Amino acid sequence: MVFRAVVIGFAASGVLPARAGEFLRPYLLGRWEGLSFAAAFATVILERLLDLVVVIVLLSLFLFLFDPNTIVAGSTVYDTLKIGGVLAGGVGIAALTVIYLLAGNTDSTHKIMSKFERFLPINVSSGFRARTRQFASGFLAIRRPVHLLQALLFSVFIWLSIAITIWLVSKSFHITLTIVDSFLLVVLLVVGVVTPTPGAIGGFHEAYRIGATSVFGVPNDQAVGAAIVLHAVTSLPVILMAAVVMFRSGLYPRGVKQLVAEATTERELNSSEPVRTVDDSLEGFSNQEERTEQ
Repeated sequence: MVFRAVVIGFAASGVLPARAGEFLRPYLLGRWEGLSFAAAFATVILERLLDLVVVIVLLSLFLFLFDPNTIVAGSTVYDTLKIGGVLAGGVGIAALTVIYLLAGNTDSTHKIMSKFERFLPINVSSGFRARTRQFASGFLAIRRPVHLLQALLFSVFIWLSIAITIWLVSKSFHITLTIVDSFLLVVLLVVGVVTPTPGAIGGFHEAYRIGATSVFGVPNDQAVGAAIVLHAVTSLPVILMAAVVMFRSGLYPRGVKQLVAEATTERELNSSEPVRTVDDSLEGFSNQEERTEQ
């Protein structure tokens, strides 16, 4: 069920605007695994912070290893990325530090967050206490070195796979780049997919085009063609996989938008709801899968 929720969430981000899959994924986990939406959404935030750390490391490797002769002289994009990388790295480290502290003592976190209750409407504040506790429980993985290392290694594998894909697609368009050069394009594409358009259409392509033309001096038409193919190569397999998973799970395209709408407005105000962490959910994963198949 966890795998299905992840695949469907990624596919939803590939076809719907505003990265809707980031909300759909924890919502599906909540429905299928009995995990609270707040706790599941916290794991998404932690995942994205780990991704940020890996991407910043790739940018750092590029800055140390790239060939200066491949860079367009006076590229403002290149100079901006250097400054942005330092700032993003600082934000990422600070955020992970805060999360580490929050996960270490959920009671203290609850006390801090409860001070904001007086500023909230009565009907909202009644469930605010339970939700903050559930949200903090989603960060418990950061206190478990083995699980955190596993998540980090998966993130490294995924981003290196993306970098290799960028390099291969660029090479197929006779764009001379090295693997290290593709690390810089990875950073730009991360910025591009944040653009709130359906499937990052436009933002993804423009990010690649700007990087290829402004930093590496690639002709515009060549860069646009490579961007279109790269987007198809990285998006279509996930969408097709999600279609199969949805069909086997009894979900159909007609209901996906409704699920996304429900996910973005999910409210858990029942303070008596037991708090489950992702690890608690995964412990019963195998047994639930067997029951589902039967």
